[in-house]
Amino acid sequence: MKTYKHLYDQIASFDNLFLAFKKARRGKRARPDVAEFEFNLEANLLKLQNTLETETYRPGRYHNFYITDPKLRLISAAPFRDRVVHHALCNLIEPIFERSFIFDSYANRLKKGTHAAIDRAQNFSQKYPYVLKCDIEHFFPRIDHQLLFAQLAHRLADSQTLRLCRLILSSGAGVHKDIPPVLFHGDDLFSTLRPRGLPIGNLTSQFWANVYLNPLDHFIKHELKCPAYCRYVDDFLLFSANKAALHEWRAAVIAYLAGLRLTLHENEAQVFPGATGIPFLGWRIYPHHLLLRKRNGLAFQRRYARMRHDYAAGKISFAHLDASVQGWIAHVRHGNTWGLRRSLLATPLSLQAMGRG
Repeated sequence: MKTYKHLYDQIASFDNLFLAFKKARRGKRARPDVAEFEFNLEANLLKLQNTLETETYRPGRYHNFYITDPKLRLISAAPFRDRVVHHALCNLIEPIFERSFIFDSYANRLKKGTHAAIDRAQNFSQKYPYVLKCDIEHFFPRIDHQLLFAQLAHRLADSQTLRLCRLILSSGAGVHKDIPPVLFHGDDLFSTLRPRGLPIGNLTSQFWANVYLNPLDHFIKHELKCPAYCRYVDDFLLFSANKAALHEWRAAVIAYLAGLRLTLHENEAQVFPGATGIPFLGWRIYPHHLLLRKRNGLAFQRRYARMRHDYAAGKISFAHLDASVQGWIAHVRHGNTWGLRRSLLATPLSLQAMGRG
């Protein structure tokens, strides 16, 4: 397997940092921390470049907050200068690992995404009558730093780049301290002290999640020889015409994940006919139509009511309200949702933002 050297100078170059700044800024120019960094852009980039070149760069503290999506999640936002560094690092190392990813891994990759994953799953459901649906318990909080770093070091033969990866990794250790570790066969009490967890919200975390589960993807495709498989972060589906094979693969996946120090939600990892509808990424997927899951429609209904209240109170502009509604419409029109959109948005204020399709 090819390894890569001499990456660090490219990561720390001014041109790469400027590109990283533009990526980190995208969609966030109005935020005070972004505007402050941009106000003295050249000086801030040169200062950041100097800390990288002299290896005195240290990540800052995360800003932690919770969102409901639909379950409660801890989001950890890094300071803007650190997000620039995350983009600078990923600009160089992401293409190296991208070449090894399977086609049917859909999260945080160009020309992929949720709609592509849903379309692929629906296509598989038309060809194979049975499906095994899996998701990993506390995935981001339980990613093992030692195992992840070993995967990075397997491809990156550059000590300075690996040192930067370790710095970013270490900065997120303990963010999920409220999530208890799992003891696996052969563990002792010291195993609970292994550094673990990636902050949800980092670009590096999203990318490293794909790196961490890439061996699982290859195991399912090439060792289990599953003919139809797709994964989006820690949610994945295995399809087959043979129900017994899916039950065997379930046991094999559980055993393989133990080697990654991860566990499935085993009660939910069940084999069932795809024709009954597959809950996946906020939708219920049938072979020939898609329905938005009820909780997702209710979540938008609550969010839309809050936005209407804020608009009436002058807290947000109509442009902001319209952009939010249009974004939701663009997402849900992927399925059979015209009646839902009509019922949720049928008011004089929203009709002009609603569109048809």
